[in-house]
Amino acid sequence: MRILIVEDEEDLSRALAKGLKREGYAVDMALDGLIGWEMADTNEYDVVILDINLPELDGISLCQQIRRSSHHPDVLILMLTARSHPDEVEEGLDSGADDYLRKPFVFNELLARIRALLRRSSSVKSPVLQYEGLTLDTNRKEVWDGEERISLTRKEFGLLEYLMLHPGEVISSERLLEHVWDIHADPLTSTVRVHINSLRRKLSHHDPEAGERYIQTVQGHGYKWAGTTAKKEELK
Repeated sequence: MRILIVEDEEDLSRALAKGLKREGYAVDMALDGLIGWEMADTNEYDVVILDINLPELDGISLCQQIRRSSHHPDVLILMLTARSHPDEVEEGLDSGADDYLRKPFVFNELLARIRALLRRSSSVKSPVLQYEGLTLDTNRKEVWDGEERISLTRKEFGLLEYLMLHPGEVISSERLLEHVWDIHADPLTSTVRVHINSLRRKLSHHDPEAGERYIQTVQGHGYKWAGTTAKKEELK
C-alpha cells in the first residue's frame, strides 16, 4: 500500500515515513500543501496523511481539492493536527477527511487507523485474509501456509496483500507498481514481474502449482488473485 505524508514538520515526517516503511508501506513525503497537491494529483495513493497547518496551501483546502479531483476518488485521507476544538474536528471531516488523529499520538494508533481505513475501503473487511490453506495477517504482517510461516520480503508481502484485497480483479503491472513501490520506482523495469515470480515460488513450497493457481497471469493485462478471500479467524 502506498501512502503520501503531507507534513511540514520535517523531523516528524521523516520519523513517520521511516516507521511506515518498516511496516511494509511505500511512502512519499511532501513538506508543504502545494507540493502535496502536485503529488496527490499525479500519483496513485491508497492513503494521504495530511496535516492541517501547512505552508503554501492549508490542509483543509488541500483535502477539498483532492476530493474535487476526479483522478483519485477513492483515496483515503487521514488528518493529523494539534487542533482539538470540536468545531475544527468537524471542519476537517466535512472537508472530506475519512479520519482525524490529534497530535501528539502513539504511532501504533496511527497504524491501526490506517489498517481500519484500508479495510473499510475494501470488499474484504477482516484483518486476516484466507484462501485455501493460505493465511495473511495484515496486522502482524505474517503469511502462513497451514501451520508453516512463509518468509516474504516487504515488497512480496505488499504484492500479496494488494492482490488478496482485490480478489478476482485484473490488476496491471503499472497499478501494482503505483501501490507497492514509492515515487522512485522505475516504470520501465521488470520489477513487478520479478517479484511476482519470486512470490509464486515461495507460495509453491508445498504445492508446485499453488503459486500459479493463486496468482494468475492475464496475458497483456496483468495479474489476478484466483479466488475469494477472507474468513475472520485468528492465527494460532
